[in-house]
Parts: sequence; structure tokens; C-alpha cells
Amino acid sequence: MSSRRDTPSPDLDEISDEILAERAISGDAAAFEALIARHGALIRAYVSRIVGSLTDADDVTQEALYTAWRRLPELRDPAAVKPWLMRVASRHAFAHLRHPPPTEALPILDAAYPSTMEPENVAVRNAQLTALADALEALPEQERRCWLLREVGELSYDDIAKELGIPRSTVRGKLARARASIYAQMEGWR
Repeated sequence: MSSRRDTPSPDLDEISDEILAERAISGDAAAFEALIARHGALIRAYVSRIVGSLTDADDVTQEALYTAWRRLPELRDPAAVKPWLMRVASRHAFAHLRHPPPTEALPILDAAYPSTMEPENVAVRNAQLTALADALEALPEQERRCWLLREVGELSYDDIAKELGIPRSTVRGKLARARASIYAQMEGWR
């Protein structure tokens, strides 16, 4: 009689994603670990491109994988476990961008405004961040996602098109509208 181990066994490396997902849905932690060993590096790299920081990517990836483990029973097609994991990670990464930790500044403002602790500078920076957050919040969801993927995540137009499931030309149009809207709403800060 063999005992269940906490680490994936070598024989799990040969099993398809579909079977591993089915086993993980049934509660087999080793099968889920094998899926993570197989796809974890890709998920982390993808998340780091969105959030722009390897440290944040590690945290977001860990949260996403924990969520995936808890929500495995909701997976309708075990053969599609990899895209499902990527969607879970994507949602967590975008949630992280919408609600970054309070100590982090948006990267696009770092170069333009040096960080100082003088109250006037802090107040101006906070007002700018609030204005940018409001401008982003005012955008339609898909335009906001396009803008964040391009400007913060630094993804190519093709990568954004794949992520959102829309044509490259639509990405270009949505980005142009998002930039124009943000530019108009941030006019007073230039």
C-alpha cells in the first residue's frame, strides 16, 4: 500500500493536464501540485508582466493558485485547466492593479515626480494619483484593461488582443480612446 506524498511523484509528470485536473478536483493535492509544477512558471511570468514587479507577481501568483485550488470544483472542462488557471491569475493580477498596496506608486508617475515626504509634495502626488484613478475608473472596462495591459503591463498589441480575445485593430482603437480620455481628464496636471 503506497502512502500519499506532499510532493508530485515522477509518475504524475507523464499524466495529461486533463487527468491531473480531474484528480485534483477529487481532492488529490499531489495532482494539483503537478499542475502547478507544470504551469507555475508561465503563470508567474504572465502575472509579472501585468503587475510589473516580480515581488508582487509572487504574491499575486500565490493568491491566484490558492483561489484556483479552492475553486477547482467549478472547473467545467478539466482538459482546459491551463487556460482556466491563466484566467484566474489574470483576474488576480488586474485586481491587484485596481487596488495596489498603499505603499506603491503607479510606475508612470515615478519618473515625473520624485518622491519626497514634504507635506505639499505628498498632497499633490495623492491628488494626481486620485485623478488618474478616477480617469481610469471612468473608462469602459475593456478600454481600461487595454490601457493597463499596455502602459503598466507593457504587453504588445498582439498579446493584449490574445488576452482579451479581440482583434489587434480593436486593441489599437480602444487604446487610442483610453489615452484620449485620460489625457483630457488629466489636462490640469500637465
